[in-house]
Amino acid sequence: LLMSINRSTALGQRDYALFALMFNTGARVQEILDLRTTDVRLDAPAQVRLTGKGNKVRVCPIWASTAQLLRPLCAVPGLDGPDRPLFVNHRGEPLTRFGVRYLLRRYMDLASREHPSLRGKSIHPHSLRHTTAIHLLKAGVDFASISQWLGHASLNTTMAYARADLDLKR
Repeated sequence: LLMSINRSTALGQRDYALFALMFNTGARVQEILDLRTTDVRLDAPAQVRLTGKGNKVRVCPIWASTAQLLRPLCAVPGLDGPDRPLFVNHRGEPLTRFGVRYLLRRYMDLASREHPSLRGKSIHPHSLRHTTAIHLLKAGVDFASISQWLGHASLNTTMAYARADLDLKR
């Protein structure tokens, strides 16, 4: 998916940063869209402050490479102050969930041309959250940490990912 994004344009750079951040954090799409430049720390230790369901706030670490992708988005000249949305459309208005879904489908279509196994796959923004959870599980991260990382209210919610992953069962 990420390789299908043309990063030579400003919108391509935004889209790449958007999906990289979604994968890095496992955040819900609305949590990402609600991010303001003041919610992002780009210096080490790089992190984002996410506001989840029930207005619960959590801090999620991000990779240095993800922080580098966000740096230009935090410093766009001519846009309103430090409390502006991090992800905006080509008109400077906040990106919407529907816009993210459209972009995801568009890039999946492009990616499926290179990788035919992706054709017909039903993917939505929440799929990136599931992917993050599975990758964390396969990397050996404990359930309690993953639960906090994803902002789950209950450890049982996180356990569902383990039940869904056949490789982990094996």
